[in-house]
Amino acid sequence: MCGRYRLSRRKQILEEQFAALSDDSDWSPRYNIAPTQFVPVVRRNSKSGSREISLIRWGLVPSWAKDSSKAASMINARSETAATKPAFCDALKCRRCLIPADGFYEWQKVGKSKQAYCCEVNRGEVFSFAGLWETWHEPNGNALETCSILTTTPKSLTAPIHDRMPVILDPKCYDLWLDPGITDTIVVSGFLKPFDARLMRCFPVSSRVNQPANDDSECSAPVEITQTQGSLFSESV
Repeated sequence: MCGRYRLSRRKQILEEQFAALSDDSDWSPRYNIAPTQFVPVVRRNSKSGSREISLIRWGLVPSWAKDSSKAASMINARSETAATKPAFCDALKCRRCLIPADGFYEWQKVGKSKQAYCCEVNRGEVFSFAGLWETWHEPNGNALETCSILTTTPKSLTAPIHDRMPVILDPKCYDLWLDPGITDTIVVSGFLKPFDARLMRCFPVSSRVNQPANDDSECSAPVEITQTQGSLFSESV
């Protein structure tokens, strides 16, 4: 799964990276993004066709849900079953988005405790998760936009840490992933593959990242761990 991630770039960098315009929402670098917080996503404007960046809440609430209480449990969608799950099937057809990041965290079980790891692409470059989004209307009529990150089976690098990993999209697929004209779930599911482990690295970080209130660069700073703690490799690039 993907339960925490990092996006340490400012809005201007994201605009350049994704060739997108931002709405009026402000964004500051974040190092420990947690479920139900508002996060930047990239979507295609249905009228102009241009890419736009806006803030929506992480934790998908289906349009038909009676309330938003289960949003925290809908932060991820399994890519293998999203096309058949009522909560995700419509979004997979026509409400796909890019969710920018420059790192994500996973926890490896070590005895009775867990060791946190930060995973990066090419030593910390910006990448994009494959995301789905929905609009849910609150009882008072206000619209709440929410999103979920698609996950897949991991490759060699992250497999020892966790049995799932977020789908990281190839930039060459961005336009097709965002294209609302592509509604065949078989076609879009073809983009949901494990990312090349040779282009990634993972390294242990401190337990500081365990608390969502901690949100600074120390959350993703590498630390040394002993062999008795279940030491892994540090990178694969």
